[in-house]
Amino acid sequence: MSDDDKVRLYYSRKTKDILHKYGPGPRVHFHVGLFAAGAHPYTTVAQGELKQRMVDSQEAIVEHAARSWGAYEKPPRRVLDVGCGLGGSSLYWAQEHGASVTGLTIAAEHVPIISRFAAQAGVGDRVTPVLRDVHDLDETHAYDAAYANESSGYTDRARLFEVVARALRPGGWFGIQEHFVVRPETRAFIDGYYRTRLGTRAEYLAAARAAGFELEQDEDVTDRVAEFWVQSMAWNTAELDRLRAGAPPSTWTAERLGESTIVHSKLFRIWRDHAMETRLLRFRIGG
Repeated sequence: MSDDDKVRLYYSRKTKDILHKYGPGPRVHFHVGLFAAGAHPYTTVAQGELKQRMVDSQEAIVEHAARSWGAYEKPPRRVLDVGCGLGGSSLYWAQEHGASVTGLTIAAEHVPIISRFAAQAGVGDRVTPVLRDVHDLDETHAYDAAYANESSGYTDRARLFEVVARALRPGGWFGIQEHFVVRPETRAFIDGYYRTRLGTRAEYLAAARAAGFELEQDEDVTDRVAEFWVQSMAWNTAELDRLRAGAPPSTWTAERLGESTIVHSKLFRIWRDHAMETRLLRFRIGG
């Protein structure tokens, strides 16, 4: 099985888990979230509150990026959402900024889900999910902005920047939220778990320059997203307690919850130590 097929299978199998933990939608995200600087909310609270915190933090990081990238002052009319997941960010750009959004996904079953969520949110006419690998994108000067939220880590970076540079109108921007390798010994663990191919900041900057991009903004939000792993662990243990108490089973098995909790405890330590860094980057294409 190819690496791309493994990623497709991974997301296909994760769909119900994502909806159960971060749903019901219509804006459903599968990425880390942003907490206030120095905030460490109590985790000895109801499971529903833990879930709401995670969802709110996921929304917060998308909104924070959009605001810092100038989307409120000058909303992009057409946005390319690279690796759109279940469409949470695509719906955000359509609802909050009035953009027409093309969301690329490699998971065929996500296309009707995104369409349904967009209709529920009242932006069915502005969100178009497309089953396509970004490496195969062949559009030219079609978008004002492109956005990749924790999806660039699955790509060939040189090819990614090349196709996005061609797809953007002159002067368009490319916003990226991603995790960057600082200590190489952590890469294999994270890549193996999430099926990613994470890279270094230097690798991204080199690929961007080669494609004609200039880095305009670079914000390190590692400390503010590390708390997400703590809240996620707390939700996992609350779900495990619920199952052990005889509640109806969910898509999450006890074994899966245990594995996820152990992994997230290690991820928290990796983020706390800045062995990985989460950054918000905005690039501008010339012209």
